[in-house]
Amino acid sequence: MLPYGRQSIGDEEIDAVAAVLRGDWLTTGPAVRAFEAELSTVAGGAHCVSVTSGTAALHTAYAAAGIGPGDEVVTSPLTFVATASTAALLGATVVFADVEPDTALLDPAAAKAALTDRTRVVAAVDYAGHPADHDALRSVADSAGALLLDDAAHSIGAAYRGAPIGAIADLTTFSFFPTKNLTTAEGGAVATRDAELARRAARFRNIGLVREADEFRITDQGGWHQEVHEFGLNYRLPDVLCAIGSVQLRRLPEFLSRRAELADRYRRLLSDVDGLVLPAQRDDVTPAWHLFPVRVLGGRRREIYDGMRAGGIGVQVNYVPVYWHPVFADAGYRRGLCPNAEAYYAQQLSLPMYPGLTDADQDRVVDRLRALLT
Repeated sequence: MLPYGRQSIGDEEIDAVAAVLRGDWLTTGPAVRAFEAELSTVAGGAHCVSVTSGTAALHTAYAAAGIGPGDEVVTSPLTFVATASTAALLGATVVFADVEPDTALLDPAAAKAALTDRTRVVAAVDYAGHPADHDALRSVADSAGALLLDDAAHSIGAAYRGAPIGAIADLTTFSFFPTKNLTTAEGGAVATRDAELARRAARFRNIGLVREADEFRITDQGGWHQEVHEFGLNYRLPDVLCAIGSVQLRRLPEFLSRRAELADRYRRLLSDVDGLVLPAQRDDVTPAWHLFPVRVLGGRRREIYDGMRAGGIGVQVNYVPVYWHPVFADAGYRRGLCPNAEAYYAQQLSLPMYPGLTDADQDRVVDRLRALLT
């Protein structure tokens, strides 16, 4: 089965892991600090806090923002469930706003209409690696006195109006799952230019531990003493995985270049296929092309999905609208809430996209898709 996404691991990553295993630190050591510093460079100089997954990054970012009961988070329903579930786990109410019909990105006008006096965060999603309209969403968030969060699980290395993703929103979250644009096996990170938000994120991912003596509330103990002032979780990304990440960061330009080539090649090879809509791209962005999401018209998406998989081609659908999940339906969310997102979902199909995909592999994808649509 040709996968729709796959990691690219070589001898350099293997050697980096072996070096850590032979050293003194498996976790909380120098490879973590090195990876975070290198990630900061990619993220435009933002403070970076590594964590164990993209989901952990979202949970940590919302916690750093102080999200809790009574607060509202406005976000897109066309995303992985964690964009919303991690806010809900902290007690916030998730308010879904519709997407733009062509890009599937959070619509700034819909986000603005969803604001209330309880809105604390507007969470954009850089769907498929295409940056959202961050200037417009910044204006929306500012009008509510809210923070702008960018779920950039798909878009590390992308740029919006020349600015690197990671340096634009108040909080940005990355995912380093194997199918993403770079991997640490499992992993993620929070990026922010705000030193206080970074401090809160770092403390949350380390169980909430306070080790700074000038902050202690109990002052009669010895050098072993540490305290917890606010609950946190153990979301520490270990050195052995950060070592992979450091190598992957050095390879990121190569990965992104190949993804761009594949996206251009898909456009050229599929531009004349009836019943297929190719992904939109705004002129003011440089996408990372984590996904290549086409839309299958005529109610044929299920048929084409099944036919591609029967031919050994691992297409995927990204994503079920978040509020369709029973956990949200049980909380009172109903279908029809975001018509553009639901219409997009009904047609969406992700074609294989990863740096190791060869031209011959891609020709196979295209030939099979053409045959099924004609």
